[in-house]
Amino acid sequence: MDRLPLPLEGITVVAVEQAVAAPFATRQLADLGARVIKVERTDGGDFARGYDTAARGLASHFVWCNRGKESIALDLKDPRGLEIVKRLVADADVFVQNLAHGAAARLGLDAATLCAEHPRLVAVDISGYGASGPYAGKRAYDMLVQCEAGLVSVTGTPEQPVKAGIPAADIAAAMYAFSGVLAALVRRGTTGRGGPVEVSMLDALAEWLGHPLHHTIHGGKPPERTGLAHAVIAPYDAYPTGDGGRVLLSVQNDREWRRLAEQVVGRPELGSDPAFATNAARVANRARTDELVGKALGALGTDEAVARLEAAGIACARLRDLHELAGHPQLAARERWREVGSPVGPLRALLPPITLPGGDEARMGDVPALGQHTEALLRAVGMTDAEMAALRRDGVTV
Repeated sequence: MDRLPLPLEGITVVAVEQAVAAPFATRQLADLGARVIKVERTDGGDFARGYDTAARGLASHFVWCNRGKESIALDLKDPRGLEIVKRLVADADVFVQNLAHGAAARLGLDAATLCAEHPRLVAVDISGYGASGPYAGKRAYDMLVQCEAGLVSVTGTPEQPVKAGIPAADIAAAMYAFSGVLAALVRRGTTGRGGPVEVSMLDALAEWLGHPLHHTIHGGKPPERTGLAHAVIAPYDAYPTGDGGRVLLSVQNDREWRRLAEQVVGRPELGSDPAFATNAARVANRARTDELVGKALGALGTDEAVARLEAAGIACARLRDLHELAGHPQLAARERWREVGSPVGPLRALLPPITLPGGDEARMGDVPALGQHTEALLRAVGMTDAEMAALRRDGVTV
């Protein structure tokens, strides 16, 4: 049977993007077969290129979010540079931007303006707080939005709130932008019209705060910060093992508790002890519950602890660091690692989570150098050698 092509083959995306939210969204489109043209500033490009040098001299954020794209470097403050972007957009299916508030509108690159000019275009505006309201013009970096959205208030220990260890607000906005593009393309297939798509980081992350938010607005009290523990379930935490590891376990019902007490803790009588027999009792006696479980696991090595828990039918996990994730046996067994090209040579990268059996594998293209595709793209929009030379001379391109 013939293999199915990638679902976005033939779709062209133009992105005036920076940092994480828009680049991560458009990388998903590139992985699924879209051609993504990334418009970057001439003075260093996407500022995420300068975040660090961890990926053999390249920035880890940039490598993560920008494989499979074509880079064109343009000065959009120069009318000639802006005109080139508009020529590219005229032949595109999708346009994505996450410029500072008001900047896209001043350039005529906001979704409303572009969709009025190109009815089949899907145009995406990604912002921090939305296009209107008192926060519309407020700077919106990921950590700041995590704070405004309340994520930090429910993450951490009882004593100390902490931000998430990943750019959760950026990723949330990126994934809603990605799904918004897909939905708008489906609608275009039935109506012939594209249309604007608006996503804000605050809206996206507020949606992800669904459980604690609804717990608060309907129950009247925010969930307590509990570190790796669970606010209303016990035992549910990470416990040290005898060889220096940590194992997280979760007991979801009283039957599981009885199995844990008998097969792991070695105290079957705890299964019927009124102080521990129900989840409510175990939560009320959390310190003693954790002490009993911790003592039992502390006498075992990590491998043996996991084996005992799994034999007892108790949900568990190792508390891994990122080096251990990179060598995770499940990722290796399922062959999830690939290599992508870059200006510094091949780099390891994970296959994207969306798998389409029976079709082509995700297109994990190279990470581009700044302006790597500028000349080819300028020729594609009809620029002559003399015109390109003038643009380089005047700093409109590099």
